[in-house]
Amino acid sequence: MHFISPQLENYVLQHSEDEPELLAQLSKETHQKVLRPRMLSGHFQGRFLSILSKIISPNHILEIGTYTGYSTLCLAEGLRAKGTLDTIDINEELLDLQRKYFDLSPYSKQITQHLGSAIDIIPTLNQKFDLVFIDADKPNYCNYFELIVPRMNAGGIILSDNVLWSGKVLEPIEPNDKSTVIIDNYNKLLKNDPRVETVLLPIRDGITVTRVL
Repeated sequence: MHFISPQLENYVLQHSEDEPELLAQLSKETHQKVLRPRMLSGHFQGRFLSILSKIISPNHILEIGTYTGYSTLCLAEGLRAKGTLDTIDINEELLDLQRKYFDLSPYSKQITQHLGSAIDIIPTLNQKFDLVFIDADKPNYCNYFELIVPRMNAGGIILSDNVLWSGKVLEPIEPNDKSTVIIDNYNKLLKNDPRVETVLLPIRDGITVTRVL
């Protein structure tokens, strides 16, 4: 679902930072070789992730849902010199493609890949995080949030992707449409949880910026 016209979207791209060449190559290879390439963050959202990470200047980043690593590299652009980025995904087939581009970037030694369930992996991570990006299986969004909040530094930022769910959150929700029900419940959780403050931005499929108090 397009929330703005293609013409306006093109104008936005033309007046935002250019997509780095390495990320353009990764985007091209993803579209050529990987199923569901629309899951890629892409140029506009990628530059948003990059500039927000640079503003925060995090020591530790957590990403839930690596896919081919495009958003990982965007987030890594804001890392401090000794900062770390832990990224989690369940798809073993994408590990080599991710690592290929991580190794071509300046952030290779700062990025740690984790393969498996984020529900199981998050409790094993000892550091506290300054920035988290959630872009994985929607049924676990609320579970991820509850696991993450105690592991955030005060003032840390949680980014949640796909929170408009192609506009389905505006439509009458069928009881068997579990993903839309969960996304709607998650949006309400972020709005009402006293531990955080939140703004929902209509970027691509919706991205929420949540600050931990």
